[in-house]
Order: sequence, then C-alpha cells, then structure tokens
Amino acid sequence: MVLTRRDFVIAGAATAASACANTSVALPLEQSSIVTFEPFSSEFAKVIATKVPATTLGEGYRWAEGPAWDHIRQALYFTDVPTNRAYRWSKEVGVEVFLDPSGVAPEMAGGLREAGANGLLLSRDDKLIICNHGKRAVEKLDLDEGTRESIVADFEGARFSSPNDVIEASDGTLYFTDPPYGLEGLDNSPMKETPFNGVYRYSKTAGLAPLVSDMTFPNGVALTPDERSLLIAQSDPKHPIIRKVDLQNGSQEAAWFDASPYMVGHDGLPDGLAVSTTGHVFVAGPGGVLVLTSKGECIGRIGTGRATANCTFGGDGQTLFITARDILLRVETFVRGVGRF
Repeated sequence: MVLTRRDFVIAGAATAASACANTSVALPLEQSSIVTFEPFSSEFAKVIATKVPATTLGEGYRWAEGPAWDHIRQALYFTDVPTNRAYRWSKEVGVEVFLDPSGVAPEMAGGLREAGANGLLLSRDDKLIICNHGKRAVEKLDLDEGTRESIVADFEGARFSSPNDVIEASDGTLYFTDPPYGLEGLDNSPMKETPFNGVYRYSKTAGLAPLVSDMTFPNGVALTPDERSLLIAQSDPKHPIIRKVDLQNGSQEAAWFDASPYMVGHDGLPDGLAVSTTGHVFVAGPGGVLVLTSKGECIGRIGTGRATANCTFGGDGQTLFITARDILLRVETFVRGVGRF
C-alpha cells in the first residue's frame, strides 16, 4: 500500500520540511533537565559525562519509545505508542509530528491495546524500519517517497502479536521481538495467533526463523559490537532479565543480567537497549538507564526519576538520546555508540 504525505506527515525529505511546519508540537526545548547520575563504580565517570547537564528536548508524551538516529538528515525519530504518533527531533526545528497515525487509523484498531508504532531503526539502505503494533508487522518506510510496505507480518501463517523492537546486523539480517503488548488482554487476547512470544531472525535470503521462543515478554534487542551475540531484555516483573544469545552456536545465558536489585524503589522494567563500541550496554528500565560493562556488571544509573522505555546513540556518536515516559532527553557520554553518525 502506498501512502502519500496526506496520510503521513514526513519530515525527513527536504520537500517535507514545509509540510511539517504547522504540525510542530513544540518549539526547540533546550532546558537543563532534572537527571541524576548514580555511580556504582568509578568506571561510570569514564563512560558518562556526569559534569555535563542532561537536556530535555521534548515533553508531554504518554509513553515515548523507539528512538532511531538518522545520520543522513541529522535527526532523531521516536514514537509515542499510546497516542499513535511518531515524532522527529532536529537541532534546527526541535520536535515536530512525523507520522500521524504511526500505526493504523483508529477505525482499524479493534481488539488492539496499542495501535501505534513502537521501535524504529534506520536500516543500512536508509529506510526507516518500523515495529508496527497496529499492523502487527515489521515495515519499512521510504523517507523520501513516503511509501510504506511490510517486510514480514506472520510466522508460518500465524500473525505476529505486536513487533516491539528491532536491530540490524551488518549483513542486513534483522532481529526483532514480538511480545503481546499491542493486544487487548495481552496473552489472553483472542487475536493472539502465535503460541509463544518470540524473538525472530529475518533475512531476504534465509527467510524468517524463531531464535528464542521461551521468554515471557521479550522487549528490547541489541547486538554486541562484534555481532557474535544478541542481547534481549525481558520486561517481566517476575523475571526482569537480559538474555544473551550466541549467534554462532546458539548457546544462551538465560540471565546474563538480572535487574531485580535495581527495581527497588523505582518504576520500570528492562526495556530498550543501546551498545557502545567499548561493549558497554545501556539498559532503559527501572528509574532510568542502567549502564553495564560488557560482562554484565552494572556500574551506574542515569536517573530519570521515572520508568524509562528506550535509548539510542546519535549526533556525533557520543550523545545518548533517552525516551523516558513523558520526556525526550539528551545525555553526553565519553564512549561512542555502535552505528552511523
């Protein structure tokens, strides 16, 4: 299905900048944000620029998610899942509406708990990959043409529940999670077709295959810098862990990191992930973003004071963008993210 700019407000192409001028939800917001830096190890200060105040770039969202950096247009895309909108932030303009709706139109949302898009990713061929709850599919959006098409929407004829997060390997292989968060009633939804909440691998040559099928709520996903392993966050309050899967031999560390001790007194569960070239892992979740070493040791927290959904590197590669419930934040680091900047 081809969607025009009358269906989606696209702020990525040069010709779309004027189309978004009247849909901006906020002028550039560059105020110092109330963020605390909580070191659990002296290594934390070597990773996070703790003397540089965090910055609030946007606010007023219901559940901000899915940040993705666009190195070509020097912009950040992110979603507000419950309101079925996606936004674009740039230094020049600030935050503006990018897709409305981001998933499916309200009249098509029957039986859905959330009809909006969730995780986003700029692919290696410069398309925006979209985890679309409403379509129950992984899609790609051509940022110049405004066309949007499905990449994959079912496993062996069973529709996905609600693809949540996605990462791409250097060879173009996609890894994505499919928890039931988009369905009314979650696992008890009559619309649920797959018998498990899966983590999948997809490529044009090899097709689609489940990689993990025994996690309760697989959520954020990231590759280690050498792409030998996949990290998967599980947003289950009874078992809030990160699993590590060796992509070479299939072996798994079922609880590579346990977030339980860091949930005490804080809202949130393990969610989106970002990785630096040094192997540090940034885990959005309870009270902010937990910063881990490559061995899964927590060295500190970027405290946002709220449940935090996701994070990604952008800008010069040493800027961490954080979607923390109702706000979009920027934190400076001393490490460089894995990606293109």
